[in-house]
Amino acid sequence: MRKIALLLIVLLGVAQFATVIQCEEDAEVDEVDDSDDEEQDDEDDGTEVKDENGVLVLTDNNFDTFMEGKDTVLVEFYAPWCGHCKQFASEYEKIAQSLKENDPPIPVAKVDATKSSSLASRFEVSGYPTFKIMKKGEPVEYDGAKNEQAIVAQVKEVAQPDWKPPPEATLVLTKDSFDDVVNNADIILVEFYAPWCGHCKQLAPEYEKAAKDLSQRSPPIPLAKVDATQEKDIAIRFGVSGYPTLKIFRKGKAFDYNGPREKSGIVDYMSEQAGPPSKQVQMVKQVSEFIKDGDDAVIVGVFSSDQVTTYDLYLEACHVLREDFKFLHTFSSDLAKLLKASPGQVVMVQPEKFRSKYEKASHTLTIKDSTEVSEVQDFFKKHILPLVGHRKQSNDAKRYTKRPLVVVYYGVDFSFDFRKATQFWRSKVLEVAKDFPEYTFAIADEEDYSDELKSLGLSDSGEEVNVGILGDGGKKFAMEPEEFDSEVLREFIMAFKKGKLKPVIKSQPVPKNNKGPVKVVVGKTFDDIVMDTKKDVLIEFYAPWCGHCKKLDPDYTALGKKYKNEKNLVIAKMDATANDVPHDSYKTEGFPTIYFAPSNSKQSPIKFEGGDRTIEGFSKFLEQHATKLSQSKDEL
Repeated sequence: MRKIALLLIVLLGVAQFATVIQCEEDAEVDEVDDSDDEEQDDEDDGTEVKDENGVLVLTDNNFDTFMEGKDTVLVEFYAPWCGHCKQFASEYEKIAQSLKENDPPIPVAKVDATKSSSLASRFEVSGYPTFKIMKKGEPVEYDGAKNEQAIVAQVKEVAQPDWKPPPEATLVLTKDSFDDVVNNADIILVEFYAPWCGHCKQLAPEYEKAAKDLSQRSPPIPLAKVDATQEKDIAIRFGVSGYPTLKIFRKGKAFDYNGPREKSGIVDYMSEQAGPPSKQVQMVKQVSEFIKDGDDAVIVGVFSSDQVTTYDLYLEACHVLREDFKFLHTFSSDLAKLLKASPGQVVMVQPEKFRSKYEKASHTLTIKDSTEVSEVQDFFKKHILPLVGHRKQSNDAKRYTKRPLVVVYYGVDFSFDFRKATQFWRSKVLEVAKDFPEYTFAIADEEDYSDELKSLGLSDSGEEVNVGILGDGGKKFAMEPEEFDSEVLREFIMAFKKGKLKPVIKSQPVPKNNKGPVKVVVGKTFDDIVMDTKKDVLIEFYAPWCGHCKKLDPDYTALGKKYKNEKNLVIAKMDATANDVPHDSYKTEGFPTIYFAPSNSKQSPIKFEGGDRTIEGFSKFLEQHATKLSQSKDEL
């Protein structure tokens, strides 16, 4: 019995010892596992470069490290949802394999631009897929065909030891070269830019591609650029106030560029601009059709030949206005007979549908060798509109910018079935328009201008015909809804002329409490706050949905707090989507738009163009332009 007890004690001891050993081993294993987890955590910090079917995956975290010491790397910026990217994926893997077999191998990588937004912004990626050939860390644009053969060939060319980037096709002009180049060019496009300007950076690759294409044209059309922040005198001379500003020069004379801002659009536009501003016509039928069915006045210069001085003078006058008018010329005696014109005369004929008993159907100007170009241009501008024209979205900006503009809205349709009804209402407008030559009159289709009708408060008037007046300074006036006839219109025009009408202003409610560091401006209080001649005002026009505006808000509020003790300086903001800005000087084309309205020059506000939208940047701007700042910079 005693032996059995001793045996049990020994067995229990052995079991306890084994348990202790096992626990220690488990602890060691746990420590090893923990160590492995820590090492894995260290490795999983985003710097590891993964390989997906031969294509390396780069991110914001590993891009620069990977590029160190690399001569040439092909990089694709893509978006996971992009259909073109998905279609190209297998082709890109073939490219990776092909370049891997090069001697030496050339790495091929890809970047998810939706996740690595810093890289996408840094390399100005605006579409997918975008390819960049990185040469010693610097990007080389690839704009060739998107196939294996073309891409591989280009990458291998860039990888050559003696490869150098081709010179820019865009000319760089300075004060030393500007006048010489521009004055001697038959036609040249010049971009005025600022190095910090985001829109300029976005335009740059498209502008350079267009410059290359146009340099190969016969004859070539040069494209140039001027750093307006360095060449301030040149920028001031040509009225550059925003970036980028593009201007066409013809033998030193500047014309606004109103074309597209991408490669193919620039090329097409400038190619058209390089041609003559007037088109030759020889057939009587052509001009007859323009007169019968046209929507705009027909302008025809009649000349004996293209060698006479008057023809050259006509073309020079046309150049300036080629964006806004369609010019024709002829050497045909038959056309001269149709137009009842002699050589050396310019005839402007209104289309048949716009003629009336109150106005001449055509106007004629005789050009002499001594005639000034401006005289010919004034003739075009004076007679381009009929007494009551048809205002449309397509001609609004070119024909109907003069104010006051009286607009009669209804269902305007000059097609055969509806022409009679359209002319019925137009004839009533004509009866009044003849007596008010100081105003411009037009009819407009109510559906085309539904938003404008809404802003006038007339969209739900219930009337078949509505009337509004677009006045100076952005002011709008609406005729009270009632059955339309000539006398009702005449009374409305007379009330406007006598200053008895109140403008229609879209406005949010006036804030009950407006004592915050940033004053809230609405349509109804714009004149009281912003146009107050006793105070300087910095006004931000914003949109509630605008990300840039939201980002700006904390700094803008802090700016208001900084200047809260300045009695003669107001920091203000206005929701431009919910309120009318009743003055044309404060144009808002994007958000945020910021103006400084000096106390002594309310109609000529200064637009904040700087990229430094910080408290310091705004403070510097205010101190530069303020007229009533009482505290010194140090006190602030």
